[in-house]
Amino acid sequence: MSQDFRVIAPNFKRRLSGVTATIVRLVPLQAKDIEIVATGPVLPSHVPQIPLHQLITMSRGPTRVWHARRNVEMLGGLGLKYLLGKRLKLLFTSASQRKQTGLTRWLIRRMDGVIATSDRTASYLEGAADVIMHGIDTEGFAPVSDRKALRKKMGLPTSGPLIGCYGRIRAQKGTDAYVDAMIEVLGKHPDASALVMGRATQEHEAFERDLRSRVTKAGLAERILFMPEVPTEAMADWYAALDLYVAPQRWEGFGLTPIEAMATGCPVVATRVGAFEQLVVQDETGLLVDADDIPGLAAATAEALSDPERLARWRTASRAHVEADYSIKREAAAIVAVYRRLLDAP
Repeated sequence: MSQDFRVIAPNFKRRLSGVTATIVRLVPLQAKDIEIVATGPVLPSHVPQIPLHQLITMSRGPTRVWHARRNVEMLGGLGLKYLLGKRLKLLFTSASQRKQTGLTRWLIRRMDGVIATSDRTASYLEGAADVIMHGIDTEGFAPVSDRKALRKKMGLPTSGPLIGCYGRIRAQKGTDAYVDAMIEVLGKHPDASALVMGRATQEHEAFERDLRSRVTKAGLAERILFMPEVPTEAMADWYAALDLYVAPQRWEGFGLTPIEAMATGCPVVATRVGAFEQLVVQDETGLLVDADDIPGLAAATAEALSDPERLARWRTASRAHVEADYSIKREAAAIVAVYRRLLDAP
């Protein structure tokens, strides 16, 4: 690839994460409006990109934007700029909703621009930030006309309500709260099934084994199903197949899964963390409960399943809500405007 690019979006993590998913979705769309590339050890081939080693040999000009989303990527940008003399404007996107560490605050003070993914995130920053909430590809994430047929194709239960929870398997993500709540809910809804999808990193493997053991002891191993992680581009069908999505996090920076689900017309029960209170409209696109309230999570899920007509209204409202306020095209355009402002600045 030539070195005509004006924006670099680094992704230094090998494993799938929310940041990785954001870059994979945004960069191809932004490339239609500005010369942007991603870089990192593992990126899908359809994403415009350069190898990591090319950062060392790339020309010092013209001025480029380095858009970091993690501390290690801010450090990388500082190294390229001040040690290797690359002409970079440094931009950081913060999704954190807690006071940053001293290192993070030090790094942010050295950025030329900062984006916050929600108003709450912006309130934790020392300085000003552009608030740009995440968006979803509403063409890729869309409802299907026949969910039963989709479930059959995917090898999922075709009768009764289907509930899902996707993401990394760990206590922070509330996977145990979800499993415990589903054990209670499925006891009251004998025709329902639930999915747990994601991957436990090595330090959380014992946590996942304990969850599987709880499910087995409850006699629900054939109704609470643990599914392997799938690539980002395959996720839409896993939401579209559901009757209800549950986001049980105890802590979250932003949290894309509720809008991914709602884009496919799937209502959401979510905890009041991250940006979920802005994303989920209470009793219109789903229900909100307090974090770590397992009885409340179970009650809200059971309540949602108990009224099929209301659930159907929520399906329609969920899709309309995302189309109106959380399009990825809106997000991409807003970020490109920040890139151009930085490039135009002295």
